[in-house]
Amino acid sequence: MPELQKLSISGVLGLVNLSGLYLVGYGWLFGMSLWITFFGGVIAYKTLPRAQFSALQHKTFPIYFVLSLGLGSALLGLWTLSHPAVLTHYANPLVADVAQAYTLAFGILAQGANYFVIGPMTSKTMFERMKLEKEEGKAYNEPGVSDKLKALNGKFGMLHGVSSLLNLGAVIALGFHGLWVGSHGLES
Repeated sequence: MPELQKLSISGVLGLVNLSGLYLVGYGWLFGMSLWITFFGGVIAYKTLPRAQFSALQHKTFPIYFVLSLGLGSALLGLWTLSHPAVLTHYANPLVADVAQAYTLAFGILAQGANYFVIGPMTSKTMFERMKLEKEEGKAYNEPGVSDKLKALNGKFGMLHGVSSLLNLGAVIALGFHGLWVGSHGLES
């Protein structure tokens, strides 16, 4: 029969280490990403009027992207620190540790593109569309809206689609990384 492990102050203090911090950071990032992508936004969309939903998303997503960038960068830094093969074989994505670093880097780049480029463009287009709706007295999807409003709606849809795909790619990358860590652990 295996020996029972007993808790002690030193044992609890020993929990604060790079592996523990890595797993907490990964859990935070992946859980947040799943919630924002598949649950929180859907609930808000179904519950709130469009203007409030838009305002909520406009405030929520920049924070989400910044947290994703920070946590993703920390994970990539810790992964690289604990897997020296990443630096010595960085040009060979067939090395498993390097592939995982590329996976984390992809998530960072996708969320960085969302935060710095696509997100601001989407917000600007959304507010232009809302202003024009107010001027015309019609919602973007009503018959008889101006060609300018139709064009803004098309641009918004395209930007929103690109943003969603980048975000989904980041979530899939995180899922792949989590499955890898679950199967192979954090050690090289």
